Amino acid sequence: MNYRIAVVDVGTYSTRLLISAIHKKYTLEETLNSIEDVFSVGRITALGRRLKETGYLQEEAINEVLSTLKEYVLISKEYKVQEIIGYATQACREAKNGQELLEKIKQLGIDIKLITGEEEAYLSFLATAYGIKPEDDFVVIDQGGGSTEFVYGEKNSGYRMEKSVSFPFGIVTLTERFIKSDPPKKEQLEDMRDFIIEHLKKIEDYKEGKQFIGLGGTITTLVALEKNIFPYVSSKVHGQVLSKKSIESWLEKLSSMTLEERRSIPAIEDKRAEAIISGIVIFDTALEFFGKESITVSDWGLRHGAVIKRVMERFNV
Repeated sequence: MNYRIAVVDVGTYSTRLLISAIHKKYTLEETLNSIEDVFSVGRITALGRRLKETGYLQEEAINEVLSTLKEYVLISKEYKVQEIIGYATQACREAKNGQELLEKIKQLGIDIKLITGEEEAYLSFLATAYGIKPEDDFVVIDQGGGSTEFVYGEKNSGYRMEKSVSFPFGIVTLTERFIKSDPPKKEQLEDMRDFIIEHLKKIEDYKEGKQFIGLGGTITTLVALEKNIFPYVSSKVHGQVLSKKSIESWLEKLSSMTLEERRSIPAIEDKRAEAIISGIVIFDTALEFFGKESITVSDWGLRHGAVIKRVMERFNV
């Protein structure tokens, strides 16, 4: 039985759509291996802009998200999906008017759910376990716009999420809090690094993870820059390994540029150029703190995790 599902991820920084085809097989493993990406698109909508400052989602950002989602619903109908589900994350968790946005999204025909940081971490874990298939215990770093999840996964006879934490910082919040000049000053980046380290001290035992795996637009963009992949091709990025030295090199190079200079680089989206420095600092600081020399990059994230979760539910797992 073929089943098409559309998954929408309403994040703090971007709004993404994934349409997948599920080909029902006799076993769970066979069905998971049959999942096919039919259509994928993302748009930087910066829903969390000025959220820390005001406590509210801005009207301009709300309208941009709703406009994007209307387009996604039309695309989903063209692909004849059986259901459209959605997940909202940190920005809607934090905003005083987050529930209002969710109600407007539901009116578009999207079965939207506000998830906790722990639920977000679990979806990232599923995407990583079945998308990368690590051969040993692993740690997932899922960097978003308003939150960053760290997940410790165990590899036994299968995969098990052992523990997770969701820190309330991401590329939007860190950029707004620490970067006050263009280009950013070294002291600003050091203050950001110190802030991140204080949070990482709470999960020092994650150092035992053998393989570190990175998710999010920053780390996939770094692969595109390092491997000269433009236009962006998911299959060429997924599973690539970045060394800590290359991440350090890109941090030094991009943080010495002005915003306009970063925007002129084809592989960096205009809006991502505003916050990519903070994203690189997150990964560079984490690898330094945990003593790791490289990170595997996954182009699968929350949306893929949601599809996998749906398959597992149908098999009553």
